[in-house]
Amino acid sequence: MQKTKNSIKSSQYLNSLNAVASIPHGLEGEGAQELDELGAKILTTFKGGVSFTADIACFYRLHLQARLPFRILREIARFSCDSPEILYSKIQNTFEWDRWLHPSKSFRVDVSGSTHGLTHSHFTALQVKNALVDFQRKLWGERSSIDLNSPDLCLHLHLGAGQVVLSLDGLGTSLHRRGYRPAMGRAPIKENLAAGLVRKTGWESSLPLVDPLCGSATFLIEAVSNELKLAPGLNRNFLFEGWPDFDKRIWFEEKKRAKLNESTNKKLFEILGCEQDQGIANQARNNIQVAGLAKIIKIQNSHFCELSLPNRPGIIVCNPPYGKRLGNVQDLELLYKELGAFLKRNASGWQLWVLSGNKELSGYLGMKCSRRFPISNGGIDCRWLKYCIR
Repeated sequence: MQKTKNSIKSSQYLNSLNAVASIPHGLEGEGAQELDELGAKILTTFKGGVSFTADIACFYRLHLQARLPFRILREIARFSCDSPEILYSKIQNTFEWDRWLHPSKSFRVDVSGSTHGLTHSHFTALQVKNALVDFQRKLWGERSSIDLNSPDLCLHLHLGAGQVVLSLDGLGTSLHRRGYRPAMGRAPIKENLAAGLVRKTGWESSLPLVDPLCGSATFLIEAVSNELKLAPGLNRNFLFEGWPDFDKRIWFEEKKRAKLNESTNKKLFEILGCEQDQGIANQARNNIQVAGLAKIIKIQNSHFCELSLPNRPGIIVCNPPYGKRLGNVQDLELLYKELGAFLKRNASGWQLWVLSGNKELSGYLGMKCSRRFPISNGGIDCRWLKYCIR
């Protein structure tokens, strides 16, 4: 991975912690770059994630400002393990549970991966739960409750090659949920995936940005929010605010920094979305309103063939249906043919980026792509295709 120069430096990584950010598959490089820009010291990138070190200020900053991670997991223990019995013993003796998990606090255990002797995630999670509640009963005579939806402490156990990594989830749910999208179109793209894909295009505020099949307007909202440096985590409540080592002073400093970092008065070129379905177009406008971007992003309720593109070439992004969740291949052929014909007539000099989950359908655009990047979209093997329209 090519290193980039940090735009934010944390304080010499005193009292640094190890952590992992889970990233949409195919965007690990962009995820590492974003974490690096926010002050993390990148260790490695791997399929679906980035491992890094950070001080506590940077850890808070990433939760506030990073747009690409699904989750950020803080490592608290690592050990060898190849049986349920060893797991039970190690869990009880490798962390300060007397300080971190009083019976008044609820918890949840998430498990990923497997290793010899521990191949079923539900059984593994049960072993961890039993180890912790038995520890509590011995120390306090009572135990925590399990809360799958809103726990006070969310534990994550990853197993592989005889090794176990135990981590704490700073939020307990996915970071991709920004809160601006109560209204969603059909098969919407996740916010963090949209943010990463726009980042990959190299779009910047001096260029127009258009989505001719905008749906819930996620591409446009994420692009503009990133350009204006609107921190997605500012209005969230995080689980780490209840951790014993939570530093309220540093947290408030990072929230203040994130707020001051906003560039809400920045001038952007025209940002335009188009949606033929009136109900979905209204949903998109509502999402834009909730995101605070109604004065910047415009939605046109029409077929894309009625779009008047800005008079300066820019970037076109879209996530057209590809027959996996919506429509079928035969019905969608015409859509792709019309889109390709419209762009060749009206968008000479523009770049087109298409998220394609169907190679046959993308061929009906009638253009040759110049770059293709493998991307996983909700488990569907896709390609982020770049076209230079001539």
